[in-house]
Amino acid sequence: MGPQNPQQPLPPTTDYRAAASAPTDASLSEAILVLRKRRWVLLIAIAVGLAYGMYRSVSQPRLYIATGRIEVRSGSSNEYRLTTVGAPDTSNHLTTQSSILTSETLLLTVARELNLNNEPAFLGVRPPVPVTSLDTPMIRQATLSRLKANLTVSIVARTNLITINYRSLDAHLSANIINTLIKDYIQRSYQTRFNSAQHASQWLTGQLDDLKQQVETSQEQLLELQRRLGSVGVSIDPTHSQSEITSLIDSLTKAAGDARINRIIAESRYRALAQADPASMEGLIDATPSIQPAPLNALRSQLATARAHYAELTSQLGPNHPQVKAAKAQMDELATEINTEQGRLLNQAKQTYLAAKATEEQTQAALEAQKADAYKLRDELVEYTLRQREFESGRQLYDSLLQRLRAAGIQAGLESLEIDVVDQALIPAAPTLQSATTIIIVTLLFSLFGGIVIAFLLESLDTGLRTIAEVEGITELPALAIIPRSRRTVSELPAGMSVTQLNMGVLTMPKSQFAEAFRSLRTSILLADTAHPPRTILFTSATPSEGKTTCSTNLSCILAQRETRVLLIDADLRRPSVHHRFGLNGKVGLSTVLSGSTSLEEAVQQVADVPNLDILASGPVPPFPTEMLSSEGMQHLIESAKTKYTHVVIDSPPILSVTDGVILGRQTDAAVLVIRHGKSSKQVVRRARDLLVRSGIRVTGFVLNAVDINSPEYYGYYGYSGYSYANLDSDTWETAATPKKRQGEGE
Repeated sequence: MGPQNPQQPLPPTTDYRAAASAPTDASLSEAILVLRKRRWVLLIAIAVGLAYGMYRSVSQPRLYIATGRIEVRSGSSNEYRLTTVGAPDTSNHLTTQSSILTSETLLLTVARELNLNNEPAFLGVRPPVPVTSLDTPMIRQATLSRLKANLTVSIVARTNLITINYRSLDAHLSANIINTLIKDYIQRSYQTRFNSAQHASQWLTGQLDDLKQQVETSQEQLLELQRRLGSVGVSIDPTHSQSEITSLIDSLTKAAGDARINRIIAESRYRALAQADPASMEGLIDATPSIQPAPLNALRSQLATARAHYAELTSQLGPNHPQVKAAKAQMDELATEINTEQGRLLNQAKQTYLAAKATEEQTQAALEAQKADAYKLRDELVEYTLRQREFESGRQLYDSLLQRLRAAGIQAGLESLEIDVVDQALIPAAPTLQSATTIIIVTLLFSLFGGIVIAFLLESLDTGLRTIAEVEGITELPALAIIPRSRRTVSELPAGMSVTQLNMGVLTMPKSQFAEAFRSLRTSILLADTAHPPRTILFTSATPSEGKTTCSTNLSCILAQRETRVLLIDADLRRPSVHHRFGLNGKVGLSTVLSGSTSLEEAVQQVADVPNLDILASGPVPPFPTEMLSSEGMQHLIESAKTKYTHVVIDSPPILSVTDGVILGRQTDAAVLVIRHGKSSKQVVRRARDLLVRSGIRVTGFVLNAVDINSPEYYGYYGYSGYSYANLDSDTWETAATPKKRQGEGE
């Protein structure tokens, strides 16, 4: 394959996904559009609801409603309870009583008493009725279900009143059921409360026996503790006893501290004397207050005198003189006495230290013993206090229960009813019918709601794309034009038209909405790139029958009206249809040019009704269309056509069916995706768009074809400012002059 056209950058586009997700008013508008589009569903639902409501109002049964009313007061049974509580919750009490009135036990009692399972009026059948038994589970359940379904129990607000209603086809039966229910309810309440008082009395009697034994045991334990505390001379008053114990412990603690200090001082002096040398011991002895150094000091004074005398004699008489030797002997004797005296004083310091140590140990032992006694005594006082409280509490509880037991014994026989019958049920004089207007309104509301649900359900199941916003949100491509659709037929067109005029709506009705849509499409395509307007334009679609041929042929006519030469190429080599639209020869065309049988000039055919428009039909269907379209000859043909024509419009096959459209799209300046309104599904269009983007094709935008502009989505789209012309149908131009046998050949 030869070189392809360079792909120009896409023009800036708006983020359509962001635009599609915006405000809630858009969602409300979409909902209104859905309802307008599915208005027939709503109308049918309303009609059905109206008919059903009228039927219900006419055929509703004649039910007789009997009403009874009772007053339920809170009882006095709280006096039998062990604890005193606040006032009972009236709302909860009434709710409980209402539940009792509808309980299966009470209703079964009523059913047995009135034999309702064999009552024709209750069963809603004509006599005779087969005899049944409420002991049969199915009969019992059916009877109770029917009773509950027709029974209504309600509480009158801000009162103690309960209203009971029963509806039935028989007036006497309705009143009879209500009165029997009230009677059985009162009897049940009386029996229940009487049994409750009896049970309370029996329970209190048993509790009193146990409590009496506990009180006696607590009293014996309390007396034992009193005797034990009295034997040790301690006051039983916990506060006074605690003060005595604390004072004694404080005294012992102070004595132990003083003894420890004396021991430390004596020990330090003794160890200092024991470790000192003889020379320094003299100073330590003098500094020790507890030692009397007077004898030692006298000896020291004598020794000093003797030393002085010895020194004097030695200097006068010499060391060997008898007097000198005598003085020396005296001096040695004094030194020996001094050493003996120092040893005695050291022993005295040791004895002082040992005495202080013994005193400390004795004082500490006395303190610990006193603490142990104090802790034990404290525990006994605590136990005494607990026993005393236990005894007093048990005695008070015993007295209280004894009093309640006596009251319960009296009240058990004097228990009065707490239920008053305010209104007995009277036999209804006339049946109660529901308002026909109410029935019709309710059924209409429900049917309307159902119609709305069905409308939205149908809308959610409809996968066809119908609005520009939906397509933009899926494809992220801009909308180039909206092609309208109408119901105009060939018989409505003027007589004497050519095939081209019959099939080209832009020629037949140039002022129609259809023609204006293609002029808008022409403008959108040419302005997609103002610097380099596209010259080769490809029209394709996701699937067949979406209107791409209609778009390509009519756009070609619009382009040719600008006094520019336009070539329309029918590249759908499998199902060609362009030559049918213009009434041309289909035996020569694109396939003959690519196969070399004819030249481009020979194959091109002119359209008489559109002077500047030339048509290159598809020609005979080749065996291998894809290979032919992907050949270099196709590229040369397009390049050659661009030199001779201002615009080249190519009608290609659907891209999801065959690959021809993708091949051709890579050789063109712009591609337009045609989407049929209401037919193209979201999944198919998304796949087509992804395929075009992945293939590198420059997709200018999409065209929404065959749009019903009268639909709610496009109401007024073409009607602004008086620009509402004749309605023309795009489908009409495709099929108006085409024989039936050719309608299946293309789009």
